[in-house]
Amino acid sequence: MAKFTKSDTKAGSIYDDTAQLGSEKVYDDWAEGYDRDTAVLGFRLPGLAAGFVARHVPKGSGPILDAAAGTGLIGGYLQGLGYGDVHGLDVSAGMLRVAKSTGAYGGVTQHDLSDPLPFDDDSFAAALIIGALGPGHAPPECLTELARVVRPGGVVIFNVVAASQAEQGFPALIAGLETAGRWAKVDESPEWDCYNSPDESVGTIAYVFEVT
Repeated sequence: MAKFTKSDTKAGSIYDDTAQLGSEKVYDDWAEGYDRDTAVLGFRLPGLAAGFVARHVPKGSGPILDAAAGTGLIGGYLQGLGYGDVHGLDVSAGMLRVAKSTGAYGGVTQHDLSDPLPFDDDSFAAALIIGALGPGHAPPECLTELARVVRPGGVVIFNVVAASQAEQGFPALIAGLETAGRWAKVDESPEWDCYNSPDESVGTIAYVFEVT
């Protein structure tokens, strides 16, 4: 059997492709193959995100926003854990069609995270953005919007690529929101490989901040 590696999947060129074509087109084209391609590379981030939700968001505490929901991998984990009030948001209509078909989302919204979120202040008990804060994808500033739409006492859960977080401006933005009294850190993962595969390795750090 031929070896199936990152270079055989869309994951092999995703950052270059989004820079050239834009995230919406790239992920629309990838929607049907995304779950297969990421599974073969041992993509572990959705499970980590669901674990942080289980640790910090009591069931029944209110709606959860899954920003950059993609095909709904996180929603599927949350459904299995008994979370029923999850709303998916993504720039790609193709990805959202797949996510909606899972039955894990009460509703979905197509939206570019470069723009202000189409939700009122304090709308959610928690918000997640997992695997989307990178070059050509969601900008660091969207964390400010996620904190806005989460009610006080709720949490924002996100991950960054360890090697590029400073270059992208995450430490300064995170610290600025802390200094402004917008949120406080309550949990942080060690640097951890978000793939379980000899063909891919990306060190990531996940954070949980409580909105104040």
